[in-house]
Amino acid sequence: MKVNWQGVFPAISTQFNDDGSINYESNARMLEDLIRDGIDGVIALGTIGENASLSPEEKREFIKHTVETVNGRILVLSGCTENTAQQAAKYAQDVEALGVDGLMLLPAMVYRGTDREVIAHYQHVARSTKLPIMIYNNPVGYGVDINLEMTAVLAEEPNIVAIKESTTDTRRLTELQSRFGDRFNILCGVDDIALESILLGATGWISGLTNVFPRESVTLFKLARAGRIDEAREIYRWFMPLLRLDTIPTLVQCIKFAEQIVGRGSENVRLPRMTLVGEERAYVEKVMAEALATRLDLDKYNLN
Repeated sequence: MKVNWQGVFPAISTQFNDDGSINYESNARMLEDLIRDGIDGVIALGTIGENASLSPEEKREFIKHTVETVNGRILVLSGCTENTAQQAAKYAQDVEALGVDGLMLLPAMVYRGTDREVIAHYQHVARSTKLPIMIYNNPVGYGVDINLEMTAVLAEEPNIVAIKESTTDTRRLTELQSRFGDRFNILCGVDDIALESILLGATGWISGLTNVFPRESVTLFKLARAGRIDEAREIYRWFMPLLRLDTIPTLVQCIKFAEQIVGRGSENVRLPRMTLVGEERAYVEKVMAEALATRLDLDKYNLN
């Protein structure tokens, strides 16, 4: 199975009303704004989408709404974050029927498996669906590193086609390419090493802050892929204080608060998450104010 997952993929937030219910109207507006601003696809119900905070029924309804809203204009991938392989396989089958373009699959949550168990989890889900699957490798966040030897086993599954590489170690991209060539689409999953990853051959960028500044993100990606390094670095330096917000434990709250500041959504989250207060809130306000005050004129890059 071959896919061409290239470009900028915001890991979209799940918008909530004040009472904690899902605000589908807000999510639809957010999607329309992202599509207008040129993004290539979205990841629904990833970490930023607060996957674990939704009921099974809500997850499926959210994916249905996202697919229907997008209506084929961009790619829609769904995060798959379940506690057992059986639950993950059932979820994969259900969202396949709802029309998603692919699955971003995490290891089983709560129980941290051995290498053998993690491989079995991925194999079980892959063999349960025809969807193309992206391995989400995030040892920092989830305590499991899907290393090169494990990846070699998973490469035997024809519909495991991509890797969201989030080890924070850019050397892993080169190791994957040296070992597997073009077997996988490799996408950067860590915002503050995005430029480095693109220059090392990442085909895409899955990001949190692209929800807030999608045009800057798309421009940065295109400049880097075109080899216009000095111009890409100009955007990257402006962006870096914001991109750092994607690498801390409160990343969901930071990104949703930033969305609220620019009028792209609400900061509402579900417990046990709580909205930012005190110094954390003031810091995001400061970083956002500085970014908005020094925002670059993207038209000067003439990418059209």
